[in-house]
Amino acid sequence: MSEFGTRKSSNSRLPPEVNRILYVRNLPFKITPEELYAIFGKYGAVFQIRIGDKKDTRGTAFVVYEDIYDAKAAVDHLSGFNVGGRYLVVLYYQPAKFQRRMEAEEQQKELEELRRQVKAKKAALAVKEAVE
Repeated sequence: MSEFGTRKSSNSRLPPEVNRILYVRNLPFKITPEELYAIFGKYGAVFQIRIGDKKDTRGTAFVVYEDIYDAKAAVDHLSGFNVGGRYLVVLYYQPAKFQRRMEAEEQQKELEELRRQVKAKKAALAVKEAVE
C-alpha cells in the first residue's frame, strides 16, 4: 500500500470512471520516464508508463497502476501539480471518449479533404469557363 493511498472498505464503491489507467496532459516536453516514475510512484506501484513522442502526442502520457486505489490517490493529489512550470492535468483513461475523439478527428480530416477537392474542381471549372 502506498503512503498516500488509503484502502476503502470492501463495500465502498468507486465512481464508474475510476480505473487503473491515467491519461496525463500538459507535461513538459523534456520530461523523462524516470522523472514520471518518481512523481507517480509516490502513490503506489506503477505497472507501466507510456510517454507521447509524436508531434500530436507530445506532452502527454499514460500511467498504468497495479491497483485502482493507487490510481485514484494519484488523480486526487497530482491534478494541478506543478512540474517544470506546467500544471498537470491527470484524468482517468476513458476508451469510449478517446474513440469518439479519434473518430471526430478523422471525420474532420475527411471533411477538409472533400472541401479541398470541391475548391479545386470549382477552380478548374472557372478556368475552363474563362477559356471558352
